Amino acid sequence: MDLAVNLIGMVEGSRTIRILQADNSRDVDAFRRIRLEALRNDPEAYASSVEEWECLPIEEWQNRLRHNIVHASFDEEAPTGLMGLMRQRMSKMAHRGTLIMVYTSPAYRGSGIGRALLDAVSNHAGGIGVHQLELAVSAENDGAIRFYLTQGFVEAGRIPDGFMHAGRGVDEILMVRRTADRDPQ
Repeated sequence: MDLAVNLIGMVEGSRTIRILQADNSRDVDAFRRIRLEALRNDPEAYASSVEEWECLPIEEWQNRLRHNIVHASFDEEAPTGLMGLMRQRMSKMAHRGTLIMVYTSPAYRGSGIGRALLDAVSNHAGGIGVHQLELAVSAENDGAIRFYLTQGFVEAGRIPDGFMHAGRGVDEILMVRRTADRDPQ
């Protein structure tokens, strides 16, 4: 299957979701733009900082697309959201995948793009044998936590001071759900 032309789904009208490809310069540029936007707009939500990412050479941006499955939403050609899947590599853990780099541009929040991205990632994950989705979310990100709960995720644990932001520890909540039936039991 040629993922470069595989349109994952239409959200509505001119909005699309697709997997970004490391060998497509437009995809790499879109990835760079939306990831840096996320880190600038919501620095408290991520363990990474914009300073760590903005100085990366283009080859590193490509490597991150090669090593993770990254879905992006677009309105026309403008990226509006991002959600990556990092699959566990060890054979006994290959059924697990972690959601990473989750973001929706502020103007598109509440439009269904987050749910559409999650559905696209979940469907893709199930198709490649990933049966359990996992994530870590800032305990201070109430909107994201509510969203994940409505999408069938349950809290599986908490890491005190999971990352540092502005000189203080921020707890991370670990959440999990099955890809097909959304029942983590």
